[in-house]
Amino acid sequence: MSEAYNYQLLLKHILESGVTYAPKQEIVYRDLKRFTYRDIYERVHRLASALEELGVKKGTKVAVLDWDTNRYLECFFAIPMMGAVLHTVNVRLSPEDILYTMQHAEDEVVLVYKDFVPLIESIADKLDTVKKYVVMTDDTMPETKLTDVEYEEMLKKASPNYDFPDFDENTMATLSYTTGTTGRPKGVWFTHRKLFLHTLAGCIAMTGYRSVLRLKEDEVVYMPLTPMFHVHAWGVPYMMWLLGHKHVYPGRYEPQMIVKLVMTEGVTYSHCVPTILQMIVDNLPEGFKFPGWKMIIGGAKLPKGLALRAREKGIITMAGYGMSETCPILTGGFLKPHLLNVDEETKVELSIKTGIPFPLVYVRVVHDDFTDVKPDEQDMGEVVVRAPWLTDSYLKDPEKTKELWEGGWLHTGDIAVMDEEGYITIVDRLKDVVKSGGEWISTLTLENLLSLHPKVREVAVIGIPDEKWGERPLAIIVPMPGEKPTPEELRAHLMKFVEEGKITKWAVPDRFEIVDEIPKTSVGKIDKKVLKQMYSR
Repeated sequence: MSEAYNYQLLLKHILESGVTYAPKQEIVYRDLKRFTYRDIYERVHRLASALEELGVKKGTKVAVLDWDTNRYLECFFAIPMMGAVLHTVNVRLSPEDILYTMQHAEDEVVLVYKDFVPLIESIADKLDTVKKYVVMTDDTMPETKLTDVEYEEMLKKASPNYDFPDFDENTMATLSYTTGTTGRPKGVWFTHRKLFLHTLAGCIAMTGYRSVLRLKEDEVVYMPLTPMFHVHAWGVPYMMWLLGHKHVYPGRYEPQMIVKLVMTEGVTYSHCVPTILQMIVDNLPEGFKFPGWKMIIGGAKLPKGLALRAREKGIITMAGYGMSETCPILTGGFLKPHLLNVDEETKVELSIKTGIPFPLVYVRVVHDDFTDVKPDEQDMGEVVVRAPWLTDSYLKDPEKTKELWEGGWLHTGDIAVMDEEGYITIVDRLKDVVKSGGEWISTLTLENLLSLHPKVREVAVIGIPDEKWGERPLAIIVPMPGEKPTPEELRAHLMKFVEEGKITKWAVPDRFEIVDEIPKTSVGKIDKKVLKQMYSR
């Protein structure tokens, strides 16, 4: 029998590698706390020791409800490294859906930040599987009947010497729930192996692949602006830890605190959905410009107008693409080596495309019969993918799993076109594309073109029922402050792109609605389901 060590791809090896390389690197939480990697490493061990005292063992589901904090980073490592399962609870779901996800996951231990204690108190009598609660605070313990155990006090009393075991790399590590547009949220889970390979591929792409966001500075300062409950903040905290970069955690997202941390801590690298970028750009004083802040934009299409406005404020953006089921990275607006010398405008165009695959990812755009679309940027099909980190199944849902993996490729539900270089551009969700008079009209293309109008701050396009044509597009516009574009102006703006051949005249909406705000989902995306309910009556 061989004595060779059977090296399993476990998260503990990422933790060990990062602290070995950068023991004195900083982890900052708001303007409240500062740690080194070595401090966090010890706290991870203390957290595991404390959780073991509470009865956590291999397979135990541990729920976490918190904002973006050093505590969450500690949970990212300690809980799965014990062989337990980290359930990152989406705190922006309705109380009813939060209750459903915690019941469905069968959580046994709950770590809850004090902001969410009233929420948990309101559903605690229905959480039959939960045995222990721990409250997280930044200052004083709130009055609660849930528990008298406070996170920091618990860590102080715990042993700093936890022996993280070896086990099968295919052990479940994390669990989260999609914010599905129909039905209940679905449980998406990942193993240690999947998270490990996702981390390595992300590091290779961010440091090796050419892009406007390539990590090549001497000092990268990272701050997530995608919630840590949303697919592990896209897995980037694991990548940044492995690379030994400084982390800044902003807690709850507040524009003034975010800007303050960028300026005082020297933040250079973030990721978020377009609506968060919109919030930052809108709240900056006239004439203010960041010294160089790079941002991956995902979760929804990055409109060219927003990318250009952000660039004026010193924020350089690149599109990234993935979904909860894919861990999430799939593609990015990288520059192929032979395209490095194209002009700046072409670089911007390429960087806002859905892009080309990350290392180890296979992406196809296919018709209903699984034949590939023509690479002509006109022929539309569904994006299907393969990668070593995609979820194998929805938890306890074989029917939805079968739909997800039909034909041995994961179905994204996104409609895209491809160019001759292999760059894909998402043009719609399968459920959002407008089918008008037998023709497909891309709502994302219309949104992108309308975003370039100087009086348009935010835009959503949906299909609404039409007796004659089945559906017609409706554009819902949030104007720039002090502006009110007329339907005639907006129609004339789109007609310029009709003349350029970018859209057909048939795609121009018959109706434009000017509104104060557009409803968003729990993760900050435009909620087209709500818009359709509002305007389809």
